[in-house]
Amino acid sequence: MNTVDAKRVLETALICSHQPIQVRELRVLFQDDLGADTIKTLLEELQLDWAQRGVELVQVASGWRFQSRPQMREYLDRLNPEKPPKYTRAAMETLAIIAYRQPVTRGDMEDIRGVTINSLVLKQLEDRGWVEVIGHRETVGRPGLYATTRQFLDDLGLASLDQLPVYDTAQAQANAFARLGEDDPAPQLALDGVDAPVLDAAAETDTATATSSDALEAAPAFELVPDETPEEKIESAPDGDKPHES
Repeated sequence: MNTVDAKRVLETALICSHQPIQVRELRVLFQDDLGADTIKTLLEELQLDWAQRGVELVQVASGWRFQSRPQMREYLDRLNPEKPPKYTRAAMETLAIIAYRQPVTRGDMEDIRGVTINSLVLKQLEDRGWVEVIGHRETVGRPGLYATTRQFLDDLGLASLDQLPVYDTAQAQANAFARLGEDDPAPQLALDGVDAPVLDAAAETDTATATSSDALEAAPAFELVPDETPEEKIESAPDGDKPHES
């Protein structure tokens, strides 16, 4: 099979797939007659072939996929004007802590944020497929160790955690998603109309944290809602999730 035909096969398989495809899976298309390096070279050539189009070929954590370019989002959103899910600032800051400090326990997260983390926050992130428990720390109670998933990277359009911006402070790390969303928003999947979440910045004061610098804000793919006040947190938090007395 010549190069032109091989690229056409790869192109067709990727366009028809609703999920990213790994190179080892793409080799099956050619009954392993083409090596992984050859497949990667052909994929890079395909990227150049689509460079001037509204759809691009990218590599994310789960493999290779075609998706719309960020600048096309404005127009594609008109076809799917769905109300985005809502995430609190507490959820986004917890997600940032896990992404930058993983693996971490719930206690680690509470030490960094300065408040007790409601169990519902972690459940929300787990239900979204962004974090998971990958093990347990060998200490009293054997608390679960949380880490981000491939789905988290795929939704941000990243191939690995190494592509996250590097910041020194916890607050800057929480805002990193916002800057990433502004500079390179995660695009929609071009063929099935599924929105990939984007993280943007906000300018609100977080009543649940010890810091008062830039916070996280609503974005095209989801909306941040204000955290409860400290009084509301104490009243509504389940047993074991209420803030500690100082």
